Amino acid sequence: MSTSFLASYSRKVFLTLGGGRGVRKAVFGSHFVAVPRRSIIDLSYSTHFMDFKGSSIPSSMKKLVVTRLSQNFRDAVSLQIAPVPTPGDGDLLIRNRFVGINASDINYSAGRYDPSVKPPFDAGFEGIGEIVGLGLSASAKFTVGETVAYFGEGAFAEYTVVPAKKVVPVPSAKPQFLTLLVSGATAYIALKRLGNLTKGETVLVTAAAGGTGQFAVQFAKMAECHVVGTCSSDEKAGFLKTLGCDRPINYKAEDLAGVLRKEYPGGVDVVYESVGGSIFDTAVNCLAKKGRLIVIGFISGYQTASGLQPVRAGTLPAKLLQKSASVRGFFLPHFLSDYRDAMGSMLQMCARGELTCEVDLGEMADGGKFAGLESVFRAVDHMYSGKNLGKVVVELVPSVDSKL
Repeated sequence: MSTSFLASYSRKVFLTLGGGRGVRKAVFGSHFVAVPRRSIIDLSYSTHFMDFKGSSIPSSMKKLVVTRLSQNFRDAVSLQIAPVPTPGDGDLLIRNRFVGINASDINYSAGRYDPSVKPPFDAGFEGIGEIVGLGLSASAKFTVGETVAYFGEGAFAEYTVVPAKKVVPVPSAKPQFLTLLVSGATAYIALKRLGNLTKGETVLVTAAAGGTGQFAVQFAKMAECHVVGTCSSDEKAGFLKTLGCDRPINYKAEDLAGVLRKEYPGGVDVVYESVGGSIFDTAVNCLAKKGRLIVIGFISGYQTASGLQPVRAGTLPAKLLQKSASVRGFFLPHFLSDYRDAMGSMLQMCARGELTCEVDLGEMADGGKFAGLESVFRAVDHMYSGKNLGKVVVELVPSVDSKL
């Protein structure tokens, strides 16, 4: 092949791809074919990749980092300034509008979930916000400006990078949708997979007016069960009635064990238990024949060095045997195969107005509304004080230039 022919051929290909400015036609054989002018490298996705101008993405942000292991959240976690992360090929960069507070935030900061993970590491499990940047392959399904929610580490930050496959599109960045991510999904999947609810059964929900308890009450009622819910105030008891709870029990005003023995002599069929300690013991004692107790947590012990309050486990085998009863644990990350279906079902319920998603943004808390990452510390204290009604949520208002 001659040098002149190679040069001529290369130029034709270059022109075809739009390498020559003002060129409208390229030669193929003896014909001229009109082609659009185009760069060899297609950069059309770059406006989606990091929309700095449209989304006002700053160069730095605030985030919460676990710097030492401790069950004392304030001692374990610090507020830091860090560069805004860049999403990889299959990732989304999300500007968080709301983040959720979970009892397990303390377990995470204490290093109880994975002892091999050493500080520093990012805190927070769930967030909701809009996409402000994304990788090339992620842009096949998402665009800048879409609202998504996610369940994963590192949510306590103004901006979080999340794999596109792990997010759930939601109608808007309302905190009510965030309540579904961990609290709602835990109740939905645990009761469906482990509760085996049957119409007419009696279900006991402990901490029923809290973030996940509110959903357990509603899902049990949807299964046409009789629902008993424990709470710590008359205000919460009134809230439980609005959810359809048949027998709210304010354990600070009534003796829980006494009420259960008197009003439910045959026992309860299912217990959705998240408190631990003496409440767990009471729940075991009130189980009916073939009763099922689901342990989704034991918040009463999380702030202790061991993470546990003592229970009367020595007699547990005999008690279960006598009633053919069972105790089963539920940890949401072990049931991720059910997660997307659960979220889809709950979002449909929300759209039909069938599900109450109570949010506690701290309007009545000491110090006022939870706004900004700094208020996560107050929000955790608020939840552990037992004063929250519904899911505790913090609103984030990222600034263009984050400063401590």
